[in-house]
Amino acid sequence: LTYIRVEQGDKVYYLAKDAAKQALRGEQTVTRELPGSELLRRPYRGPFDELPAERAVEHRVIAWTDVDAAEGTGIVHIAPGCGKEDFALSKEFGLPVIAPINEFGVYVDDFGFLTGSNVHEVATPMVESLRDKDILYRAEQYRHRYPVCWRCGTDLVFRLVDEWFIAMDELRQPMMDVTRQIDWYPGFGMDRELDWLAHMDDWMISKKRYWGLALPIYECHACGGFEVIGGEEELHARAVAGWDEFAGQTPHRPWIDAVKIACASCGEVVSRIADVGNPWLDAGIVPFSTLHYRHDRAYWETWFPADLITESFPGQFRNWFYSVIAQGTALVNQPPFKAVFSYALMRDEKGDEMHKSKGNAIWFDDAAEEYGVDVMRWLFATTNPDVNMNFGTAIADEVRRRFILPLWNSYSFFTTYARLDGFDPTDRRNEVPLAERSLLDRWIISELHRLTETVRTALESYAPDTASRAIERFTIEELSNWYIRRNRRRFWKSESDRDKAAAYQTLHECLTTLSRLLAPFVPFLADAMYQNLVRSVRPDAPVSVHLTDFPVADERMIDRQLSTDMAAVLEVVSAGHAARQEAAVKVRQPLPAILVYTRQPEAMDAILRLKDQVLDELNVKELAPLTDPGEVVSYDIRPNLRLLGPKYGKRLGAIRAALATEDAATVARRVEAGTAVALDLPDGESVALEPSEILVDLTKRAGYAAAQSATMTVVLDTALSPELLNEGLARDFIRGIQDARKRAGYRIEESIVIAFEADPEVAHALEAHLPFIAHETLAARIDRHESVGASDALEPDVDERGAHQDANGTYREQIEVGQHHVAIALNRSRDAGTEPHDESE
Repeated sequence: LTYIRVEQGDKVYYLAKDAAKQALRGEQTVTRELPGSELLRRPYRGPFDELPAERAVEHRVIAWTDVDAAEGTGIVHIAPGCGKEDFALSKEFGLPVIAPINEFGVYVDDFGFLTGSNVHEVATPMVESLRDKDILYRAEQYRHRYPVCWRCGTDLVFRLVDEWFIAMDELRQPMMDVTRQIDWYPGFGMDRELDWLAHMDDWMISKKRYWGLALPIYECHACGGFEVIGGEEELHARAVAGWDEFAGQTPHRPWIDAVKIACASCGEVVSRIADVGNPWLDAGIVPFSTLHYRHDRAYWETWFPADLITESFPGQFRNWFYSVIAQGTALVNQPPFKAVFSYALMRDEKGDEMHKSKGNAIWFDDAAEEYGVDVMRWLFATTNPDVNMNFGTAIADEVRRRFILPLWNSYSFFTTYARLDGFDPTDRRNEVPLAERSLLDRWIISELHRLTETVRTALESYAPDTASRAIERFTIEELSNWYIRRNRRRFWKSESDRDKAAAYQTLHECLTTLSRLLAPFVPFLADAMYQNLVRSVRPDAPVSVHLTDFPVADERMIDRQLSTDMAAVLEVVSAGHAARQEAAVKVRQPLPAILVYTRQPEAMDAILRLKDQVLDELNVKELAPLTDPGEVVSYDIRPNLRLLGPKYGKRLGAIRAALATEDAATVARRVEAGTAVALDLPDGESVALEPSEILVDLTKRAGYAAAQSATMTVVLDTALSPELLNEGLARDFIRGIQDARKRAGYRIEESIVIAFEADPEVAHALEAHLPFIAHETLAARIDRHESVGASDALEPDVDERGAHQDANGTYREQIEVGQHHVAIALNRSRDAGTEPHDESE
């Protein structure tokens, strides 16, 4: 920096040239410019040289890279005993160091008017002292960041004290070698630990505390030497006083402090230093101190090294992980653990740190009571351990809604019907071999064993998030949303044939295996399922799911071709539902046809083989391949600005123009195939756009609805004939009856009679489908009447649907069928059947 000499009145000031404008006030005269190097080594008088602690200090100017002219004067007065950077500078230049405060933040003796004052109370008296001595130019408030206690928010100050350190340079490379022998999860953990070791300073192992590991260091103040006592036996042999007071106690204060030894060098009676060990020193010695390393080496060897340690990684690379590795290296030069699984931090719902003082802390007992520990554990397990996890009521509710409730509903579905039918999984007389079961049975068992394979592999690799997400995907997408939904009618049937037995056996196997796969994640829910599914029928089974063997996949049960085929079906179904949703056509409304385009012949073959699954799920009458999607849809293509903007900047306009000249259908097919699209730009250059960098929109032609999946284009013919419209009204009516059954409190196995009142259009549609309606609603009889609607005269307690249940048990309500209102009356059939029926569709 360039400095200036300034005269102002009878005063002379030196300061950085660039700082003069904001630092000085009033008229002044610059008498000279000089480089900063010219000021180096000059002596100067300090602002508080009159204090006894300062009198012997000789001040001189030194250079420092941290000084600039952006603020202040370009000259800084340092205090090596009061700041980290100042102290480091004093070591570099050999400056005297004065520590002015004690452990309470109070100025010690020899500091004049400051002695006895707390460090936070002296700012004003110090300014007044400078003013009284006429050496204060001006004072101003200055806002800056300041360190605070992470627990209570109190301002922190730097205090220089003597501490004990372990020199780490000799251990640095051996510790790095040991670190590389450990399996780190996530993998970046090794890099972070190695980075810490490469730059670590000596290890401070002492603390100015009372409680803690008593450091066995005996310092002789007579000759200046010190000794480290290696164990209780050595201490006993060296003790010259206090042993009787210590004998029988643990090596902690106050008992250990009673023991005195004789200095090996001069014979002076020596006491243990007052310091205790850094807690991480204590934590790191656990693999040795708790396993009788010094007294029973054979026992220690049976337990060392640990298979796994786990802890949240922020801070642990320089604390616990570091401490354990350091002591394992120093003592036996080998890893103290084989693997470490680490994870990020928990935040509140908004992503903020939790603090009691902020009012956003959530206590475990409160969370366990409100959310349930299984919900919490599932959230923890499914979260990527690399990133911070947000936690709170809304997030817990979402976990419950997304996974826990669908799992329980699948389990409840099975137990409800199994109880009604008296299904006994231990009765082998009706057992159906897997090869003789339905295609969906074989598929879900194959998926179950593939899931087991995935979960075991993930857990063996310390990837609980991968394992739990696979379980969730299987439970929701494959078991609940596909297998159970596609097979409900097999459980509704009154006759107990082999097909029904196969369905029960298949779902029972899925649920019992799931309970064992889930046991490490949601132990209470898993055991509740196990007790009912297994222990209730097999008293000789292990008393808890947690005492069973973890499932093992059977490769013979896995049909990978069937898995591939069904994946194609599910892709079509997903796109078909998306097309219905985009066209606002309910699934209850049958459609004439679905057209499927794919560039993968084997996928099309699978879809045609399994087309009954597609037709029934999407409520469509016909399925056919689509040779050219352009027959029924057109494509709009546009650049993905979010990706291309940062990548190409000003060239984006040229790219947009070049893309607009391409044939949209051709580009769409290349994107679908995962192939890059080459574009020639007006300047003669060319670029290749990745599929993700091009957005493709479908524009359907009139009478069609369309959607795209990863590899397919699915088109629905939405033209409705009178027959299809009538069937849609009948299905709407069925849904309304099922909902009314629930509200009326009828059991699922109860047969009912139905009376309805509707306009001629709806009545005609319903009468054309009465057998279908009766079967679906478990109705013994369905009658059309002129007047069955609820009336306020019947009962004052009538809800918005006009719902009412009279003294005879007749339940009346008004339901919506398409755009029409239909009045219904339901009652239990006197000739009630026993055929159960699921009431949710």
